[in-house]
Amino acid sequence: MQTPELSPSAQTRQLILEKAFAIIHRKGFRSTGLSDILRETGFTKGAFYHHFSSKNALGHAILDELLPVFSQKYWITPLTDTDDPISTLQHILGSFMTDQDSVVCGCPLNNLAVEMAPVDEEFRTRIDLSYQAWIHLIARAFEAGQAAGTVAAKVKSTEAAEFFVAAFAGCRGYAKVRQSADSLARCNESLSRYLETLRA
Repeated sequence: MQTPELSPSAQTRQLILEKAFAIIHRKGFRSTGLSDILRETGFTKGAFYHHFSSKNALGHAILDELLPVFSQKYWITPLTDTDDPISTLQHILGSFMTDQDSVVCGCPLNNLAVEMAPVDEEFRTRIDLSYQAWIHLIARAFEAGQAAGTVAAKVKSTEAAEFFVAAFAGCRGYAKVRQSADSLARCNESLSRYLETLRA
């Protein structure tokens, strides 16, 4: 079944979301001005405010609508119906090594968590929901692996998933500070070795 084409208005909104996300990932939410977004998209203030009541509303939409698309691509699709979540997660780690944004810009969700969670409750709530959904996905994958005999029965799925997510986000944050692909690679290797300890 084909996905229906977006209306011109919906296309405008989607373009604003995508361009704004790229700028925010690079510069941070508070450092990104409306002028940055308008310059990048070529739209007017009127077009922006037709779709978003404020910059905060735009940020909320990125968390609610855009980041789940990335989650689907990088995490949900690979982990769905796998009998070997450990190998799948190791493969996902490797895939981020080819993404220069992983080194230069870090994890977009973690960036927003560090910047916005302490100062804006609406952002904090949305960010927490995103993290909990991510942890739940990986925990369920570990449980599927336990049922298939690829993950050790002793593994506490939620605790292991929580540690993995926190470590993964931290690895990308550290590589961002260092601006070093080698730092990210070493962190990923350590995280991959941790995953090996979960095998049956």
